[in-house]
Amino acid sequence: MIRGILLAGGRGTRLYPLTTIASKQLQPIYDKPLIYYPLTTMMLAGIEEILIITTPEDVPRFRELLGDGAQWGVKLEYAAQDKPRGIAEALIIGEEFIAGESVMLMLGDNFVYGRLDFLREAIAANEGGTIFAYPVNDPTAYGVIEFDADYNAISIEEKPKEPKSNWAVPGMYIYTADCAAKAKALAPSGRGELEITDVTRGYLEEGRLKVKPMGRGIAWLDTGTSENLLGASNFVHALQSRQGLVIGSPEEAAMRMGYIDADAFRALVSGMPRSAYREYLERIIFELDQG
Repeated sequence: MIRGILLAGGRGTRLYPLTTIASKQLQPIYDKPLIYYPLTTMMLAGIEEILIITTPEDVPRFRELLGDGAQWGVKLEYAAQDKPRGIAEALIIGEEFIAGESVMLMLGDNFVYGRLDFLREAIAANEGGTIFAYPVNDPTAYGVIEFDADYNAISIEEKPKEPKSNWAVPGMYIYTADCAAKAKALAPSGRGELEITDVTRGYLEEGRLKVKPMGRGIAWLDTGTSENLLGASNFVHALQSRQGLVIGSPEEAAMRMGYIDADAFRALVSGMPRSAYREYLERIIFELDQG
């Protein structure tokens, strides 16, 4: 059993003035709110219970958009982070939700596209902490992980001037249930936040940190700036236009994963307004009816 925490808080100051009206994770990535993409990633990874942590003012907005998840056969809960005190605080806020289970923590502005076998495998094999590694041209702009031939972590550094590898750490983490205790034991960093890197380093020091390279065929995009938002939108538009498939659909993920049956899927689609999104899901229904 693994639960998911989706951190959709923060002030999104790099996206000002967009985020004076709505959270960064409510901004559009082409034809869907940004939150749809990491949420769908979690659902496709087999996670059925997810806690969404956001700002107090955005909790009702996310609840209105996503509901309790029952329509998709999953369970969504909500919690507030009143101030941006660091990613690791999400583990403290979510301690009761974790309730002794392993957890996948994902940042709500992370976009992952491709076959998610690597993610399911990491969840199944985790015995401590697992972080992911993605090759980048300029590792000085990221957290950087060094690991051995058996994918044991050797070192992790935040935006090093002289990186020990070109493997960046995306905003996805898998931890055992003791992660909340590790987060609670942290002292704030120089910028006054509880750093997720320090939680990860705790597993490293115990010899319990594994690395899962994402490698070729997987796209990982950060959407923290206006340029990143545009790039992600263009990426989704190009793929959907060429392939005729939709990326980041919770309805399709729910049906494909068996969280809802075909009848529930039909009912969901029938309640949608006329749109290109509905037309795509109707094509799936047609395929189901054709056998």
